[in-house]
Amino acid sequence: MSDSFILQGDILYSESPSCIRAVRDGFLVVEKGICQGVFETLPAAAAHTEVTDYRGRLIIPGMTDLHLHAPQYAFRGMWMDEELLDWLNRHTFPIEARYADAQFAREAYAQFRDAIRRSATTRAVMFATIHRDTTVQLMDLMEETGIISYVGKVNMDRNSPDILREENAAKSLADTVLWLDETEGRYAHTHPILTPRFVPSCSDELMEGLGRLSYERGLPVQSHLSENVGEIAWVKELCPWSAHYGDAYDRYGLLGSGAKSVMAHCVHSSEEELQLMKARGTFIAHCPDSNANIASGIAPVRHYLDEGLHVGLGTDVAGGATLSMFAVMREAVQHSKLRWRLKDDSLRWLTFAEAFYMATVGGGAFFGRVGSFARGYEADILVLDDHVLKTPLMSELTLPERLERVIYLGHSTCILHKYVRGAQLF
Repeated sequence: MSDSFILQGDILYSESPSCIRAVRDGFLVVEKGICQGVFETLPAAAAHTEVTDYRGRLIIPGMTDLHLHAPQYAFRGMWMDEELLDWLNRHTFPIEARYADAQFAREAYAQFRDAIRRSATTRAVMFATIHRDTTVQLMDLMEETGIISYVGKVNMDRNSPDILREENAAKSLADTVLWLDETEGRYAHTHPILTPRFVPSCSDELMEGLGRLSYERGLPVQSHLSENVGEIAWVKELCPWSAHYGDAYDRYGLLGSGAKSVMAHCVHSSEEELQLMKARGTFIAHCPDSNANIASGIAPVRHYLDEGLHVGLGTDVAGGATLSMFAVMREAVQHSKLRWRLKDDSLRWLTFAEAFYMATVGGGAFFGRVGSFARGYEADILVLDDHVLKTPLMSELTLPERLERVIYLGHSTCILHKYVRGAQLF
């Protein structure tokens, strides 16, 4: 199939955070990988374009995973009885250190590649490890998937075990530059992103150097922010000059003042921190599964949306147990209901429509015009067959009800086909 085509089927996409447009037996017109819109009848101008018949199937935009750790896929679903800092020190850091071994990394990253390729994810923002060579391995494998991604070589020069700590800031920055130079122009779908792991593991000198590198090369940044109360207190000890955790990034231009920035979690962000992120255009990656698994809390996502912040969703494997964006959507809604019931009933829970928006348009905006079928958006598409979830009520369900059922049941087996920027991956 060329990158110009028409898909016919039951089409759904977000028109706003609260509104899903649904067109039964509609036509999605794509020209050179770009959506031209969704139509109830076939446009005369497109009469000679090939139409693929998916009638009876659901057609939705692909999903963006704004935050995950590729090396942690190997131990997802394990050691969930501990809080963040203990979980990192006892389990995560020792296993990530093994990615210095090219053979181990190749096997583990190949499993990750195969899993994410078959998932609902069409765009992803991910951490690798501190190891330059095996980070390149991950980028090579991600390029094979056809998924569009940002991959980051992690920077860590303090408060980390000897087996997973770079020698000093100068060595960390030099390795980062080598990595950037080695991969420049190498990929069509895979891009570098600067990745200070989090403030506790990066010296002021390293943060300053990464900020300079982001400015000079126009590179985006990813990290963690206000995930855990113990982490926040630690940052205050390490950076007593900072007004809040976010300020420890912003001082060095790492919160989005130049290039784009995505900060994962923001569970306990202060109002001052939130307003700074809003001013900087920072993206928040909401990771409900991880926040529950390692006891970080429940982010007030309703407040973030009401404030007009950029919010998307992340699986945060392996704090999160699965690569399924369907599961993350469901959990975002469920956890917001618990927060409403148990902590703050002034913040209404998230709706299914809002979770769908965050998984598609909200996170997709980090990549540009991504996550919608409106004219001018890149054609990232999932074709779903919900007939595998047969029910006597099937003929009575509306299209949004059918979609909600697929998402809540979390069946990746429903994914028939996947397109990225108009190219069919399977």
